[in-house]
Amino acid sequence: MALRIINPGLMTTIQDLGRYGYAHLGVTPAGAADALALRVANLLLGNQENTAALEMTLLGATVEFQRAAMVVLTGAQVDCRLGNAKAPMWRAFPVLPGAVLKCGAISGGARAYLAVQGGFELKPVMGSVSTLGSAHFGGLEGRTLKAGDRLAISHVASSGGRRILRHALAYLQPRRELRITPGPQASWIGPEGLQMLERGPYIVSGDSDRRGIRFQGEALRLPPKSQLLTEGISLGAMQVPPDGQPIILFVDQQTTGGYPKVANVIASDLRHVAQLRPRDQVHFRMVTVEAALGLLREQEEWLRKALD
Repeated sequence: MALRIINPGLMTTIQDLGRYGYAHLGVTPAGAADALALRVANLLLGNQENTAALEMTLLGATVEFQRAAMVVLTGAQVDCRLGNAKAPMWRAFPVLPGAVLKCGAISGGARAYLAVQGGFELKPVMGSVSTLGSAHFGGLEGRTLKAGDRLAISHVASSGGRRILRHALAYLQPRRELRITPGPQASWIGPEGLQMLERGPYIVSGDSDRRGIRFQGEALRLPPKSQLLTEGISLGAMQVPPDGQPIILFVDQQTTGGYPKVANVIASDLRHVAQLRPRDQVHFRMVTVEAALGLLREQEEWLRKALD
C-alpha cells in the first residue's frame, strides 16, 4: 500500500469520469462532480484523463504517503499543508515516503481533487472505479473513505507532467450564473415561469448533495393536477416538484423520474454546479442549444491550449 487515510474530511470518495451505458439498468454514471478539474489534474501529472482521484467535499482529507509520489490538487481552493509548507494548487509537486498532506477547509467552491501520478489500483465495476454510494459499489467498497483506509498507487509508467499556463487560470473561476436550455416540459411553466426562473435569485439548499442540488426561491407554478409518466433523466436536468422549488439532478442522480423537467444546465456549466455550496446565490440564464454547443467547444479549446 502507498497511501493511508488519516482523516477523511467531511466526504471524500474515489471518482473517475464515470460509468456510461447502463442507465437502462438503473445505474447512473456517477464520476467526478467537477469533471474539468479532474481532467486537468490528470493531464498535469501525465495520467490518462479518466484516471481516478480523491474527490473532497467542503473539508479536505489528511493522508500519509508511504512511498514517493507526484501529486496535484485542483478544483476549489483548499488549504493543504505538506509538513510546514503550503501545498500549491494546479501544479504537480513531489512527496517523499512518510510525508503527511493535511488538507483543511475548502473555500470558493465545494469540491477539490487530490490526484497522484499513476492513479490508484482499484477494480473497475462496469468499466469505472467511481464510487456510487447508493448502489454500494465502485471506489473502495462503494463508500466514502474513512480513517485507516489504504490505497495502492499504480506503478504504470507516465509520460511526465505538464503545467498550466498562468493566464489560463482565470477560466477556472466559479460562476454563479448558470446557463440553461429549455427542457422537454418547459411549456408546463410557460414563458412567465421561464422569466421567473431567470429573474431569480435562487439559493442553494443545505439538502443538496451529489444526487441533486436543491434551490429555494420564488416557486414555479405548475398546471393544476398535472401528471407525467416516469421517463429518463439527463445529467443537469432541472426538475420541478409540486412545491415549485427547482432541483438540478446531478452526478449520482436517479435515471428516471416523474417530475417535469423545465430546463437543463448546459454541459460546460456542470463544473460550476459541482462547486455550489449551501446558501450560495445563483441566477439562471436561458441560452439556445447552438450557444450551448459553442460554449462546450470553447471549453475543450481552452483545455487544449491551457497546458504547456
